[in-house]
Amino acid sequence: MAISVFDLFSVGIGPSSSHTVGPMRAARMFVDELVAGGLVDHVADVSVDLYGSLAATGAGHGTMPAILLGLEGYRPETIETDEMERRVAVIRAEGKIRLAGQTVIALNESDIALHPSRQLDRHPNAMTLTATSVHGVQVCRETYYSVGGGFVVTEADSKGPGTAQPGDDSGFRSAAELLALTARDRISVSQAMMRQECVSRSEAEVGERLLHIRDVMVACETKGMSRDGYLPGSLRVRRRARGWFLRLNAEDPHRDPAFAEDWVNLVALAVNEENASGGRIVTAPTNGAAGIIPAVLHYALHYTNAGRADPDDATVRFLLTAGAIGSLYKERASISGAEVGCQGEVGSAASMAAGALAEILCGTPQQVENAAEIAMEHSLGLTCDPIGGLVQIPCIERNAISAGKAINAARMAMRGDGTHRVSLDEVIETMRATGMDMSAKYKETSTGGLAVTVNVIEC
Repeated sequence: MAISVFDLFSVGIGPSSSHTVGPMRAARMFVDELVAGGLVDHVADVSVDLYGSLAATGAGHGTMPAILLGLEGYRPETIETDEMERRVAVIRAEGKIRLAGQTVIALNESDIALHPSRQLDRHPNAMTLTATSVHGVQVCRETYYSVGGGFVVTEADSKGPGTAQPGDDSGFRSAAELLALTARDRISVSQAMMRQECVSRSEAEVGERLLHIRDVMVACETKGMSRDGYLPGSLRVRRRARGWFLRLNAEDPHRDPAFAEDWVNLVALAVNEENASGGRIVTAPTNGAAGIIPAVLHYALHYTNAGRADPDDATVRFLLTAGAIGSLYKERASISGAEVGCQGEVGSAASMAAGALAEILCGTPQQVENAAEIAMEHSLGLTCDPIGGLVQIPCIERNAISAGKAINAARMAMRGDGTHRVSLDEVIETMRATGMDMSAKYKETSTGGLAVTVNVIEC
């Protein structure tokens, strides 16, 4: 298995993992190549071409400023929101960037060429960067694909799924292999995933890093619940999380289980409002679906016996289980809304969260797999049609709805014994095939569905 839990859960910025985080990473990769080759001082101009979904909805997703920041050498994992806003303001005022932080060249958002009707063969999210010298000689050129969840590949990268190492019988590339592994070694899904992570780092380090991921999620929730006003963009969407929090905290100071669903909704709402405003976020597995796993994790830690007894242990097991399930979607289908619609983002996140909650509820591996399957089975066909190209409507509420779906799926699975007719592998394949058949206008291009019914043009 090639996908790590830390690939699926990575710290970045909003509003989109595929349209903001990925492009910034790609631009930084391009700069690293120039630096490694000693070419930065020879560059007089950089041209940027965006294709397909990146071009169609880039304005609403912050794609253009993200690329400019990446060319300056910033990384989505470390750039602070305030610093990002300040630097973008300077670039807009001056019409120049500092390539790799050192060579000043003229480049602004308006210089980026958009080709929304042209889609490259590899993936709908494509961008080409070309550096030329003062004499117009091409110094470096590369095409990058932002394939979802902040993952970036180039033309030269392998196109096939990850493979296990020769002689390695502890890996898994399907849910069937995962279940066989847990049965053979009498371990849980989280233990199987921990075994994979410990190939490259110690168990203590895995746990420490996962708790850091949780802490970033909680910080995002807290910030979202403290801010009011309007989200960026022409939709003028009012922030609701702070008002909800003040009322709910007054109504339920002692966390009565009767209010559990309200808190789940609030956490999802707060996270996705922060994402929509370009705040610090954890891809889970994407930014557009980033509120579901924190919301269901909140439920697991506050309303289950295991979560209340040992929150840190429950967190680690929850995220490992979610990562194991998410790796199957990433390897066998897609987590990119531009490739398979929102079923690949919100649907995958709901499936991951459902399986993870089932584990915390003491579910068997079969019940975990069943919970993950239920959540995705009832997310099939979900389209990605953001109004105005913004990750706001229907994205924010969709996270809250899908968090509730994940909890319900886990509880349904726990009422059974793990036996069910449709397997997780079959539903993943169905999701992939459905996405391939789906019209492009429903795959993050803002040319169909709510995006055209409401008819808002993002400036």
